[in-house]
Amino acid sequence: MKLKKGDTIKVIAGKDKGKTGKVVQVFPDLNRVSVEGVNISYKHLRKSRQGQEGQRVEYPSPIHASNVMLVCPQTGKPTRIGYQVNEETKKKVRVSKKSKEAISS
Repeated sequence: MKLKKGDTIKVIAGKDKGKTGKVVQVFPDLNRVSVEGVNISYKHLRKSRQGQEGQRVEYPSPIHASNVMLVCPQTGKPTRIGYQVNEETKKKVRVSKKSKEAISS
């Protein structure tokens, strides 16, 4: 999976199309990412004791990775991600397909 925790992404399909947010959690086995402010679900909790109130907790549900695109830090536009080997450090780095520059994570 090419997306990592902390990346800024834009939703390109689904009910939250057009929204942007940061990746909170990555599920590589399921090919899904959880993004703050996107695909919000609610969990209703009963009161557990006398005098306590029930509550409604909201949390971001995972969204499929094919429905999001990374926002390029240089251009600010959605972009695909590729890999290149850095000649100086001999390490594989993520590269923006639009600006051809390395993506720092």
